[in-house]
Amino acid sequence: MKNAARMGLWLVAATLAYNVVEAVVAVWAGVEADSIALFGFGLDSVIECAAAAVLLWRLRVETRSEDRERVETAERRVRRFVGATFLALAVYVVAQASLTLVRGDRPEVSLLGIGLAGTSLVIMPVLAWAKLRVAARVGSGALRAEAKETLACAYLSFALLLGLALNAAAGWWWADPAAALLMVPWLVREGVEGLRGEE
Repeated sequence: MKNAARMGLWLVAATLAYNVVEAVVAVWAGVEADSIALFGFGLDSVIECAAAAVLLWRLRVETRSEDRERVETAERRVRRFVGATFLALAVYVVAQASLTLVRGDRPEVSLLGIGLAGTSLVIMPVLAWAKLRVAARVGSGALRAEAKETLACAYLSFALLLGLALNAAAGWWWADPAAALLMVPWLVREGVEGLRGEE
């Protein structure tokens, strides 16, 4: 069990490291291209960094403590925190996508953004799958919830890639915010389940 928790620790640390790079690149590229979607993708990465940092604390508690009550308390706190980040992300996506659609903001083409979204679309599902396997082994709903947040990032990566590519190829500036709005019901459901402590 401790070896599985250590593997979970490593996977969450890898996700955190990647998200730091992703956040910096996306925010910078979003500002350069005047792309709300790309900038928002960077903010999503910041939210994921916060969730991963809190989960690292939870996994460290498990690898260093035999006290099950302490581990369960850490588990509940992390589940609530991750649930809250899902809801915060849902609010942000609705606000930004709606604002983009109402204003008719037309971002510039961002090849860096397209490359980043494509890279994230490959990396994030692999990390999420590995974290889901470890979560099942250690019985961690918190790690499972954070893995689902990583899957949400993969979905956002797909939406961003699709939106940026359609904007670059066809001038369809509205494609990205429209695709991002499709994920809101899933984000809300996962957030509510996390706050309630449901699997």
